[in-house]
Amino acid sequence: MRYADPSANRDLLGNRTLLFIFICAFALVTLLQQILYGRNYIKRVKQSELFDRWKSLQMCKWAMNISEANQFKSTLSRCCNAPSFLFTTQKNTPLGTKLKYEVDTSGIYHINQEIFRMFPKDMPYYRSQFKKCAVVGNGGILKNSRCGREINSADFVFRCNLPPISEKYTMDVGVKTDVVTVNPSIITESFHLEKRRRSTSPFRVLQVYENASVLLPAFYNTRNTDVSIRVKYVLDDFESPQAVYYFHPQYLVNVSRYWLSLGVRAKRISTGLILATAALELCEEVHLFGFWAFPMNPSGLYITHHYYDNVKPRPGFHAMPSEIFNFLHLHSRGILRVHTGTCSCC
Repeated sequence: MRYADPSANRDLLGNRTLLFIFICAFALVTLLQQILYGRNYIKRVKQSELFDRWKSLQMCKWAMNISEANQFKSTLSRCCNAPSFLFTTQKNTPLGTKLKYEVDTSGIYHINQEIFRMFPKDMPYYRSQFKKCAVVGNGGILKNSRCGREINSADFVFRCNLPPISEKYTMDVGVKTDVVTVNPSIITESFHLEKRRRSTSPFRVLQVYENASVLLPAFYNTRNTDVSIRVKYVLDDFESPQAVYYFHPQYLVNVSRYWLSLGVRAKRISTGLILATAALELCEEVHLFGFWAFPMNPSGLYITHHYYDNVKPRPGFHAMPSEIFNFLHLHSRGILRVHTGTCSCC
């Protein structure tokens, strides 16, 4: 772990630097003990205690630990390998492949010429291609954060599930988008892609994100495939410059297995965790915004579930507290940075 001391060259009782390092180290060690060595801690933790530990850690200026980050990238490369398998491509999914679905494991999709032509020849991104990436979740922790400029300053920005980025929200969430995901419920409920008809809804909705690539779970289950393909057709009909990619189902399976080994037990891991995992391989430095799993922020103030509404998730579908604990662990090790307060960018 590595933290920069923002109070260097200032004295307090003879040596402020040593005192500050001690406070940082104490906060870090106690938080890590609670996160790492007590999986039951997630169940019995007092939120106020966790928040106090987290706020103490925020006193220390975060700095990336290059050796820890590289070691973690190597681990992800062995288990998941986003630079080769994040999307289905003509290279990793040849014509004639019998592709297994992520969830409907008994289902098989035969890759025919029509869908094969939709795949990129190879992955459009490579390992550590981008210097600084922002993965933007949709949590209410973003509201009044003033993080928009910092998010926009990133070299590459991932967003989850078509979040609103209108002028009403830009100060907090920014507008820059390089990849945006579309989840299954949005495909079926918001795009109104009825059978045998190509709706214009996807084009109108996705225009907001300008040239951002669109990432769809076409092979999550058998129900998703047809509507995901039709999103591609609609964008092609309108000659949209937006690329359409499909998650490789085996990548999603491998990512889920990896996080399960670290205590994330859920029916399905969140899209945010999937994107953060991919970003850790594709980017040198990863910053998370809008990720929080509690009804209060670290200062104890109640927040909405999303920055744009207060619609609660389906109980038991995701394991958000476990995901957040893992993110805080990675933050503590200098592997990525979790932003939970206000930003003062640029």
